[in-house]
Amino acid sequence: MSDSSKQNSSSRQEATQPDRASRRQFLKTSGIIAAAATPSVSARTYKRILGANDRIGMGVIGTGGMGTGHVDAFCRLKGGSKVEYDLIALADVCQPRLDNALNVARSKQEGVTVDGYRSYHELLGRDDVDCVLIATPEHQHHVNAMDAIHAGKDVYLEKPMTLRTEHAMQLREVVKASDRVFCVGTQKMALSKFRDAKRLIAEGEIGKPIWSQTSYCRNSTTGEWNYYGLDPKWDPETNLDWKEWLGWMGDRDWDPKVYARWRRYRDFSTGIVGDLLVHQMTPVMFALDSSWPVRVTAHGAHHIDMDMENHDQVNMTVEFEDGHTMIVAGSTCNEIGLETMIRGHEGTIYLGGTNCRVQPERIFSDDHEPLDIPAKPVADQDMLRMDWMEAVKERREPFSSVELGTKVVVAVDLATRSMWEGKAFKFDPKTKKASPA
Repeated sequence: MSDSSKQNSSSRQEATQPDRASRRQFLKTSGIIAAAATPSVSARTYKRILGANDRIGMGVIGTGGMGTGHVDAFCRLKGGSKVEYDLIALADVCQPRLDNALNVARSKQEGVTVDGYRSYHELLGRDDVDCVLIATPEHQHHVNAMDAIHAGKDVYLEKPMTLRTEHAMQLREVVKASDRVFCVGTQKMALSKFRDAKRLIAEGEIGKPIWSQTSYCRNSTTGEWNYYGLDPKWDPETNLDWKEWLGWMGDRDWDPKVYARWRRYRDFSTGIVGDLLVHQMTPVMFALDSSWPVRVTAHGAHHIDMDMENHDQVNMTVEFEDGHTMIVAGSTCNEIGLETMIRGHEGTIYLGGTNCRVQPERIFSDDHEPLDIPAKPVADQDMLRMDWMEAVKERREPFSSVELGTKVVVAVDLATRSMWEGKAFKFDPKTKKASPA
């Protein structure tokens, strides 16, 4: 393990308990204390009122990796969008990454001025920026999103919604207290088969949903997330604000591997669980119209990628308030996973393929017919992006909501704690607190 990894490990206790010292630091850096002290000032104070013919001004916070992908996509989608918008501002702590994204945004938007900022607070201070997409590392999601909401911006926040349950609850309350349009960027929420499954379950087509299963498994010869390269031009003394990137985590020695490949490190990411399994769990929980997760057990292992702090094999069981159980598997060392399906008393919904397929249980074959509902052709990420943009214009809730995103984070965080601490964890839906079972 590198010296930086050892330093990460030594500070892990503080990083995983944001309600203590790191929680106080987070409050200071995010400006939430100041906002809480002036409850009469709402997000509406800072938000311009969009008219039917107004173009929406959009910004992107975090332009490395997925961030530049979003920049490219939103520029590409402008021509076919029902909503008129321009991508006018980008922010990133790293100047080389910011410059690259600015080149993309400027070259693909003729006649549009695109400004870049090293501090996202400067971007949020612009009155002509109506909405922001946030694609920063997981540990900063809640800070960036709450700052954006308090600045009166609508928000598309990359998944997972937050790193920890406590962060999710804080952000959830801020969203619910505002009039902002908030979307969690879990791309498979756009697939029609999950909306079909939700409707069929609500109509009683499979009876009471008993248990479900899903997975996200892939393989690698070089180790997961190592494909994010290390740029020798990165220099925390001149062109990269390492302190700002760390945020509420506090001071640490500069480590380009942590900066580029943060998903491999447990202080900054939940690894497979938050980055991969969230893709699968979220739409299944949407189809089930899930209640709160109340008990989670999980096992994580290191089989192949021994240099990665986070596990390369994960198996978890999530129990929900309504009695439903979800079995989830994740791997970065074998690509054969579990087929996604929802088992009910009277039938089973198969979601592993393109379509939504229902097979009645044998003893209920006289009451239900087999079904095979064709999927609507869609590029899932593009549809999710456009649903958010249309929701911003229409002032409605996107289908990937803060409530669902919060429930997913509870399952993810409890599973992560279970793996590292070797015990089951529970969640109380009344107090919104997690604790060892």
